[in-house]
Amino acid sequence: MSYTVPEPKIFGCTQSTVLAEKISKSYGLDLGKVAFSRYSDGEFQPSFEESVRGARIFIIGSTNPGPENLMEMLLMLDAAKRASARHITAVMPYFGWARQDRKDKPRVPIAAKLVAKMLEAAGATRIITMDLHADQIQGFFEKPVDHLFASTMFLPYLRNLNLDNLTIASPDMGGSKRAYAYSKALESDVVICYKQRAKANIISHMELIGDVQGKNVVLVDDMIDTAGTLTKAADLMMKRGAKSVRAIASHGLLSGNAYKKIEESELVELIVTDSISIKKESDKVKVLSCAELFADVMHRVHNNTSIASKFLM
Repeated sequence: MSYTVPEPKIFGCTQSTVLAEKISKSYGLDLGKVAFSRYSDGEFQPSFEESVRGARIFIIGSTNPGPENLMEMLLMLDAAKRASARHITAVMPYFGWARQDRKDKPRVPIAAKLVAKMLEAAGATRIITMDLHADQIQGFFEKPVDHLFASTMFLPYLRNLNLDNLTIASPDMGGSKRAYAYSKALESDVVICYKQRAKANIISHMELIGDVQGKNVVLVDDMIDTAGTLTKAADLMMKRGAKSVRAIASHGLLSGNAYKKIEESELVELIVTDSISIKKESDKVKVLSCAELFADVMHRVHNNTSIASKFLM
């Protein structure tokens, strides 16, 4: 007697509706129906408009601040759990609050750990995410975590540029491991920026470790927020004789006056994924979609097949 695995159901949080539609289309399914009731004070309530009893469901939503994005994911997970879904996977292209992954001074929270506990308490039985700010965040979960890498999109793009004298750069010491992984894949040199911060998002001093004279430099980072570090690094490298500087970042938060900084900087282009919806168009900002990557991994998870080939780094 043969048994056919029933198709899963895919739902999207409001902040990731466009990406969720791309992922569901790439998967070959229609996006599930969710209705939201909203009160005048801002409180909201999601409601699945179709049965999820006994089903495997994927809930797609990045949890970039403000806090309502995370709250929406938690409420949808809880609704799915209480509606008797069999497997509930939180698909979080961008895992928010991840910069608070340790106590770096007294009397501060470890927000990434707190978020992990809340997701599991709400009902998530699996997490799929991409380019966590710190790899060890996976250890905050007791449930399986599939940690994907945007390198599956960025590496082909960089190879197609056919840049001579290519050098990979990290904008800070914390990203050196990521930069070395890219340099190994592209068989290129590596340079590192050393920075000191006066406070969050404010850089007091930056130095360059390595030679960029006559090189086409690619800065690699997991996220870009105010763009202060990235643009300062690009300008420093051009002063040191770089031929060109471009940047890749998995998650384009692009808050504050980030767009202005990018437009006025020496960066040739900034390449990001659509894990977070880009706020506005810019000639210097190029977006690569991660929809096919997530759709493929979701398909493999549902059919219990290996996703090892998706871990290029």
